[in-house]
Amino acid sequence: MSVTPEQMDRLVHEHFTYEATDDVDGVVASMAEDAEHEIIPSPHGTLRDRDSIRGMYAALFRDLKGEDVTPIRRLYGDGFLVDEAIWHGQIVDGRPFLCEGRSGRASFRLLHIFEFAGGKIARESVWCDLAAIQRQLGCAPR
Repeated sequence: MSVTPEQMDRLVHEHFTYEATDDVDGVVASMAEDAEHEIIPSPHGTLRDRDSIRGMYAALFRDLKGEDVTPIRRLYGDGFLVDEAIWHGQIVDGRPFLCEGRSGRASFRLLHIFEFAGGKIARESVWCDLAAIQRQLGCAPR
């Protein structure tokens, strides 16, 4: 069964709304039972079960407090969507970005690739601009 761009937009909008409100259960419910999730860069690699995904989001919501997202572009393919945006907010602990003990305001580019199956998100891959984050937190490698 093919997913239309409108259906993909609805699923991603719901997922992003749960993320914006730190609703871990909502985020996990928006994903398929056998969903995969990865953040690049992350030492955890690809997460392949809902319990691991739930734990990752709980930690992420403690470390980041989003305030706004500026959409840049969205591209659609057969069963997938690519979303590019700029995230704005507060980083409470820079540990996920190799800046342990650092905090502050930041804006950085995010690239999401979503794949869909059975009316849910089957895979979410997230790339973030690590260099921009480290520069803003004052811990960029020299």
